[in-house]
Amino acid sequence: MIDSLPAVIIEPEQEANASIIWLHGLGANGHDFEPIVPNLNLKQGCHPRFIFPHAPSIPVSMNMGYVMPAWFDVVGLDGGGRSINSHQLLASAMEVHRLIDIEIEKGIDSESIILVGFSQGGAVNYQAGLTYDKPLAGLLALSSFFPTAAEVIPHPANQNLPILVCHGTVDPVLNITLAEKSLEALKRMGYQPKYLTYPMAHSVCPQQILDISDWLNAQL
Repeated sequence: MIDSLPAVIIEPEQEANASIIWLHGLGANGHDFEPIVPNLNLKQGCHPRFIFPHAPSIPVSMNMGYVMPAWFDVVGLDGGGRSINSHQLLASAMEVHRLIDIEIEKGIDSESIILVGFSQGGAVNYQAGLTYDKPLAGLLALSSFFPTAAEVIPHPANQNLPILVCHGTVDPVLNITLAEKSLEALKRMGYQPKYLTYPMAHSVCPQQILDISDWLNAQL
């Protein structure tokens, strides 16, 4: 078995036939989105294993070096974007690849594996999902941004990856323009992302959970 990040793992009542790897945001942990699982109303016959990994605790420059769970260091705001430690982001994306590999080892087809990420977690998953060398079922970015858009080289296996981008119209942490820039970058690469917005801040809302449920059911 491959060594991997510690994670909260929720097994389905029946044998798993899909996997959803869900990354949390800065300062949170794998338990953050655990309560959403019972509200997803997945269709009959869909039995995903949920993997909610915990980010390592590292100093975060933007927060005066305070040590907290983070997928990568954020140095500061940068012209409406983010100045980040890209090496740490790439390392985190490789950890996501390891999690995918483990699910495949367990018998899950790569095309039944979905990546979900909130905020920092979404930034990591943009990199991880587009560059994985086997086709995935989908990529869901929640209130996130795409800091490696200018450098990423998508793998041909995921050139047709279904992508859903969700963002709050009044997000004070990651302005909605960052979601729009992500969409523009994805379209330039040939992707056809679906885009949904909500009158919310840097969070998740009930309507969004319904939309996420519909999208997951469509992909799995």
